[in-house]
Amino acid sequence: MSLALYNTLTRRKEPFEPIEPGHVRMYVCGPTVYDEPHLGHARAAIAFDVIRRTLEALGMRVTYVRNVTDVDDKIIARAAEGGRSPWEVAEENTRAYDDAMRALGVRPPTLAPRATGHISDMLRLIGVLVERGFAYTAGGDVYFSVERSGGYGRLSNRTLEEMRAGERVEPDARKRHPMDFALWKAAKPGELSWPSEWGEGRPGWHIECSAMSMKYLGETFDIHGGGLDLIFPHHENEVAQSTGATGSGFARFWLHNGFVTVNREKMAKSLKNFVTVREMLGAWPAPALRYLLVSAHYRSPIDFSPEAVEDAAGAWRRLAGFARNAGAALASAGAAVPGAAPALGALLPGARIGTSGTEGGEWRERFAAALEDDVGCPEAIAVLFDLVASANRMIERAESRASELAAALGAFRDLAAVLGLDPGAWDAPRRGGSLAPAVELLLRVREEARAARDFARADEIRSALADSGIVVEDRPGGPRWYLAG
Repeated sequence: MSLALYNTLTRRKEPFEPIEPGHVRMYVCGPTVYDEPHLGHARAAIAFDVIRRTLEALGMRVTYVRNVTDVDDKIIARAAEGGRSPWEVAEENTRAYDDAMRALGVRPPTLAPRATGHISDMLRLIGVLVERGFAYTAGGDVYFSVERSGGYGRLSNRTLEEMRAGERVEPDARKRHPMDFALWKAAKPGELSWPSEWGEGRPGWHIECSAMSMKYLGETFDIHGGGLDLIFPHHENEVAQSTGATGSGFARFWLHNGFVTVNREKMAKSLKNFVTVREMLGAWPAPALRYLLVSAHYRSPIDFSPEAVEDAAGAWRRLAGFARNAGAALASAGAAVPGAAPALGALLPGARIGTSGTEGGEWRERFAAALEDDVGCPEAIAVLFDLVASANRMIERAESRASELAAALGAFRDLAAVLGLDPGAWDAPRRGGSLAPAVELLLRVREEARAARDFARADEIRSALADSGIVVEDRPGGPRWYLAG
């Protein structure tokens, strides 16, 4: 089976092949940094992180560009509210966003261009649109003419008449058509601005993504992504201005992630129903939150609730517990313990798992089939749990089934890494790799106490470990432990 992706532009799944064989060029709309990120922002970042990992695991090189909108009405308003500089607000929240995504295991993009670093690129693009008759000036503002764009509305599947019927505000009398949108906004007194041939001002929101995506990926590239709420007007306007300027097709595939919802309503700052990533990380382990946001299909909504997070934390504990117990069993049997994949390249299918035993190859094929069908994460996660259920039966007989267990654990680690859920990758640098020697020592002391029938001392050690977030399981082959959460 070859990779198929759902294309918002055509509203169907289509076979995906990059324009340049083996190299995917992908642009995703990033944050507008007027406040710290909430769980909805994390959902978008993780969705496209997994899409990127899937493409790489299928053997492709990915150039992934994700912008930062660091000049915007909201940033200017937030700065004015606090008596601060827009630059200060933008920088503070850019760092908060990067820190939050790093904590959730989101790999940094290949490039993360900022809007304020590309004003000259936007001005050149606006100039081309004016020259070609797709844009016009109105005082110090420059507007794009939607009536000059033959296919306007194709991405969002709307007509201009339908768009006008949905208007809720009185249209600007300076516009030739009510749906025309700003490419350049004349500066207001004291407002952040840049010089241009049309006067001091700043860019409209939409023009930045066209300028930056085409600068780094070319006039036509493979994938453009973002949240469902960006289809209209942001992405629709991007298509119109980009194709107007170049005559080329712009992005071939448009991918959009579903929302995080609360009581089936989109999580958003404007609705005051959001929870920040920082708040969530203060209450829950980062891999449990990542599991929650990976567990649904990227196009589907995720309804947030404490119960949903608890379920995700329980599922994560099962995966992490298996990896730790299987590794301990192999070490006790004197067998080599598989490490993490050195890189995601070409994991699906036919890399080292496929040659390390029929069982490993079987899991890889099923996992690959799930992700090749529009990055089907729920089905891929089901394969991981099937693998764990099968391999758990080998742990108690690790000495006689070491090769099978090693193949299964190797398969598990490699495949979980495609979702950003390899427990080893989380434990070592983040949550207690350095704890292992101390925990193992305490468990040996506890076993000596149990052998001496000093059960009070053994219980005391177990309780102390539990207070530190370490769960101990007594098994016939000896105690096993894992980090709670």
